[in-house]
Amino acid sequence: MEPLTIIVLIGAAVVVIALIAMYNGLVRRRLRTDETWAQVAVALKRRHDLVPNLISAVRGYMGFEQAVLTQVTEARAAAIAAGVPGPAASQAEGHLTSTLRSLFAVVEDYPDLRASENVRSLQEQLATTEGLIASARDTYNAAVRDYNTAIETFPAVFMARPMGFAARAFFEAEPSAAEVPAVDL
Repeated sequence: MEPLTIIVLIGAAVVVIALIAMYNGLVRRRLRTDETWAQVAVALKRRHDLVPNLISAVRGYMGFEQAVLTQVTEARAAAIAAGVPGPAASQAEGHLTSTLRSLFAVVEDYPDLRASENVRSLQEQLATTEGLIASARDTYNAAVRDYNTAIETFPAVFMARPMGFAARAFFEAEPSAAEVPAVDL
């Protein structure tokens, strides 16, 4: 074999290996992004599951505060329906956080309710869950940043789009949603 043929074959092999490595790296980043969204979804589901219990616990004490309970219920339903990561999910979860704050503010006006062990326990669980959501959201956003950077940088930018790698949306909470709801026991 001629030296030029050997050089061309080695060059082609290096390019193929580099393309395979780049593709595998993009797949790993995409899967990491999906995994971190699943962690966010688990934390959100936990919050969604706690809300009906909290509403049930306070309903008997707050008969005439039905509007607040209805708002929380509707916000929870909208958050569950939004589901996938993106602006709609971020907005729905932010709205749920706001309505929960309203509920906690109303709970403060009912000393018997604040003293209820069940309500206090649910508030503590919800506050813990809010911390988990914030942490999972941060991890998800970091994974999205890494993934989006990988598909937008040279030379992967030429391969990513044709091979189905699309940019992912960050989970952007409203500024007020970043705060953990106050739990005053």
